[in-house]
Amino acid sequence: MSENAPPPPVDTRAWLWLLGAFAVLMVLYFTLPLEWLGARRPLLSWSLFAGALTGLSGLLLGKIAGLIRGTAKRPVFWLAFLIWLAVTIFSTTYYVLGAHKAEFAGLETRLDALYFTVVTLATVGYGDITPAGQAARLVVVLQIGYNFVFIAAAAGTASRAIRGNVEKRIHRQG
Repeated sequence: MSENAPPPPVDTRAWLWLLGAFAVLMVLYFTLPLEWLGARRPLLSWSLFAGALTGLSGLLLGKIAGLIRGTAKRPVFWLAFLIWLAVTIFSTTYYVLGAHKAEFAGLETRLDALYFTVVTLATVGYGDITPAGQAARLVVVLQIGYNFVFIAAAAGTASRAIRGNVEKRIHRQG
């Protein structure tokens, strides 16, 4: 690598978009009224959850395919956003389920639900929040499966794309 070569340009607009998208997701997550979901409207709640996961799966598969084909624009940023969107969807579901105290032990707030989602995603499992009801356990099983299939594929694809870009830059500069 040449010592006089300039560093690669930083895609400031993409980083700002990603940070802004994360901020919007978190503001929506912590402020949307979710009390009208859950035990009072189970069909609507489960339909929204299934629809959100189906839509998210389609978006993830589309971005992964676009990255593999080389047609996706800013795929790593999109994949990072979609992974965080999955975290938000599962967190919302856990929070709604947690309103029914028989479903979770230790889950009281939206932050608890977000924390539980991240702990489950990271396969840490501290045990301070546990699914006690059948619906909560079903969603945890779905999240674990979703993590194995979709999140792992998205993270692996993004990692390969980053590595490929770094290798191209090194080859051009060398």
